[in-house]
Amino acid sequence: MTKRRFAVYDVFSSDKLAGNPLAVVFDSEGLNDAGMQAIAREFNLSETTFILPPTDPRHRAHVRIFTPMHELPFAGHPTVGSAIAITESSGDDAPSIFVLEEKVGPVRCAVSKDDKGLFAEFDLPRLPEPVSFAADPAAIAAALGLGPQEIGFENHVVTQYSGGVPYVLVPVAGLGAAGRASLDTRAWMELTGPAEALSPGAFVYCRETVHHGNAFHARMFAGHVGIPEDPATGSAVAAFAGAIMRFEKPGDGVWPYPIEQGVEMGRASLIRLELDVEGGALVGARIGGHAVKVSEGNLLVS
Repeated sequence: MTKRRFAVYDVFSSDKLAGNPLAVVFDSEGLNDAGMQAIAREFNLSETTFILPPTDPRHRAHVRIFTPMHELPFAGHPTVGSAIAITESSGDDAPSIFVLEEKVGPVRCAVSKDDKGLFAEFDLPRLPEPVSFAADPAAIAAALGLGPQEIGFENHVVTQYSGGVPYVLVPVAGLGAAGRASLDTRAWMELTGPAEALSPGAFVYCRETVHHGNAFHARMFAGHVGIPEDPATGSAVAAFAGAIMRFEKPGDGVWPYPIEQGVEMGRASLIRLELDVEGGALVGARIGGHAVKVSEGNLLVS
């Protein structure tokens, strides 16, 4: 019987039992696609990552990302969590910069340590691009259990963007509307099509926040692909960067946007989004957060 080391990290939080849990399987050589998918179903977390030797020796590791139902080309909390897990398992937590190989392509990561623990950030492997989406805002409101008047705020309207994974970005009036939102998966699939690995989730956001100093409050629903609600969704924040550029129109410079998520689930998360703007255009972006290990052990599977 093969023993495969694993650890579970709470990501986008420096506190245990908060943030978004991630299972990291270190000894993944010899596992085929079906084996990885079965292990991801066993952990039954929003994502599980599998660490493999890199195909390019200049890179740190090859990382595959699975939900309980599908493999993903890219995701934010698995990238942050895997970067910190790899660093911690090496026994050297000195600041470092390295590349992780994901299906989306090479992802440049930086890991550092502060008074809250290990912090990782990564450059977006793809800048967000708009995706055509023509659903009626009233139908979106109904699918989320909200009234049509609760969709949108200021100049923000419903859009769809992708930074490797697509999301429908739904602005809502405030914390009250965000707190009442819940996704009717059947109605959502009628709007977005059949449930597939890259079927868009609903990223619900508002300007009003629970914690002073954060830029936006968010929730992410994707029950149609096996994730009823996610405590912290880096790939959605990558897509959300497109909406920020469209509606906030930040001037040239470096712009930080701390985003809170997971509050309604009792798993408060903090995602740091940072945008580089030149000539009115987005030229680069980074997503970062803390992660803390909460369990470890061995999988007794071949």
